[in-house]
Amino acid sequence: MARISGIDLPKEKRIEVALTYIYGIGLHSSQKILKAAGVSPDIRAKDLKEEDVSKIAAIIQKEYKVEGDLRRDNSQNIKRLIDIGSYRGFRHRRSLPVRGQRTKSNARTRKGPRKTVGVTRKSKTQGAPAGE
Repeated sequence: MARISGIDLPKEKRIEVALTYIYGIGLHSSQKILKAAGVSPDIRAKDLKEEDVSKIAAIIQKEYKVEGDLRRDNSQNIKRLIDIGSYRGFRHRRSLPVRGQRTKSNARTRKGPRKTVGVTRKSKTQGAPAGE
């Protein structure tokens, strides 16, 4: 099994697709990496030779920011926005959409399930005057 950047790549998938399981690498980046390493994108991940895996790993290590480093940078950027009190930071803090989407009718993914707001009515015994 090929292990690159701390991720076990799925064995049965083409290496072109298997590399996209690494956080920070999409299909286009995967194709560029394979071209630079001289590896065919049609090979299954289980059929990769050890030298091919090391070439791919070296290219990723040298040219791309992936997994933990990328996640850390993203979270630091969000924390910076929150700390400086920007509008985007405010939206992150409140778990609302950040990029100008409407929230009256949509944004359920970001806001979570609906919280039903109902009317509470007094029971008849509470509303009756004391003397009657």
